[in-house]
Amino acid sequence: MSAYLQIIVIACFAMVIVALFREKTDFLTYSIAAMFLAVIATFYFLPDAITMENLMLAIEWEVVFFLIALFVIVEILEDKQIFQELALRITNKIQTNTRKFFWIMCLTSTLSAAFIEDVSVAVIFIPMIIRTCQKMHINPTPFLLGTTICINLASTLTPFGSAENILIAAKFDLSTTWFLLNLGLYFIISTLVTLLLLDYFILKKSLEKIWLPHCIINEEPLELYHIEPHELIIMEMPIKRKVFNKNIIALFIFIILLIIIPNILFVGIFGALMFALINPRDREGKKHPDISYYLTKVDYKLVFFFICLFILVFCMEINGTILIMERTVLNLAIENLFLLCIVILIATSILSGLLDNVPVTVIFIPIIQVLISEAGYAATPLLIAFILGINLGGNFLPQGAACDMMTLELAKKNHLYEMNYNKLLKIGGSFAFLHVIIGIGYLWFYIYFML
Repeated sequence: MSAYLQIIVIACFAMVIVALFREKTDFLTYSIAAMFLAVIATFYFLPDAITMENLMLAIEWEVVFFLIALFVIVEILEDKQIFQELALRITNKIQTNTRKFFWIMCLTSTLSAAFIEDVSVAVIFIPMIIRTCQKMHINPTPFLLGTTICINLASTLTPFGSAENILIAAKFDLSTTWFLLNLGLYFIISTLVTLLLLDYFILKKSLEKIWLPHCIINEEPLELYHIEPHELIIMEMPIKRKVFNKNIIALFIFIILLIIIPNILFVGIFGALMFALINPRDREGKKHPDISYYLTKVDYKLVFFFICLFILVFCMEINGTILIMERTVLNLAIENLFLLCIVILIATSILSGLLDNVPVTVIFIPIIQVLISEAGYAATPLLIAFILGINLGGNFLPQGAACDMMTLELAKKNHLYEMNYNKLLKIGGSFAFLHVIIGIGYLWFYIYFML
């Protein structure tokens, strides 16, 4: 009966992965259905092993509530257009220097992506870059490539840089300081190498050519409609300096607290309250803090998706599926720590490129735990390999990273036909391969010289 139960639960997990691949499918509907079927099957075959209390305890509530708090903060900052204003100020100050504009926009968007969702960063920065490049009469493609590729690197820098990092940090009790100390050097090296190569091979070549914007409406040139290319994008109105300054200060305080306080849930809730208090909303002519409003604006799909995954993995633990996976890894008996790290890095990279990152993370977390607790391997190198593989692997294909697809969509809307799927697949995939190679070199240096 256990074998039948394992097959049913694995099939439910596979249903979630298939749903994630289908863009027009509501993956949350299938995730909830898969969770429901797995729980019913587990209760049918093992009625004494599953209770409502066990199901509730299987959910990582610290992760769930931290995600909600983080989403509230992002909603407040987007409502006040803080990041839009930051991007606007940067472009207005440096738009006359092409190379400086390239480096500052790429670095600013990358650092922003280390603290807010990568899709939000793309929505804020990509239109700004396109508009500024059209004003400067230069090809936006190198800037879009630099921003998009470097945004993907930002997820390695902090425990809240991606949903996968939040899961890993909560399970292994990793702080922001741990990420900065153990992955900060990799982030600096890979980001600088990426921008230098893009500058030399893409940007330099682009600046040597005369670029004419291929903007059309109904397959007719814009000149026929008396529309300038930059008018396709709505100009943002500048916000009050006081509002901008106090939110930037609050954001700085929030980041510092995440570094010095290991409890991410406490900092997350405190941060949400802090931003709600300094950004009161108008109600009946008076301003009041209104966190309820922002809670209604939060997209809870990812939160409920995590809950479904937690319960699915709990069912896999009860029926012995996770135990089989753990024994398989232990039977491989790779005694060399460096070789084991390479195996984990490459395996998670490949799986993250083919599947969604979050399910791959959930599957590998117990495997890493066994390698650390039972096999006795050093924790830090394994976790570095795990985090790098999970975050970098999804960048081999544009559809593996949400910010890549958002960049392509925004480029299409602005009629930038040179920035297409094939170009991003070719250049982005090449850099993803390079980032994995740098990761292997970084692991070698860390294990043999820093461990």
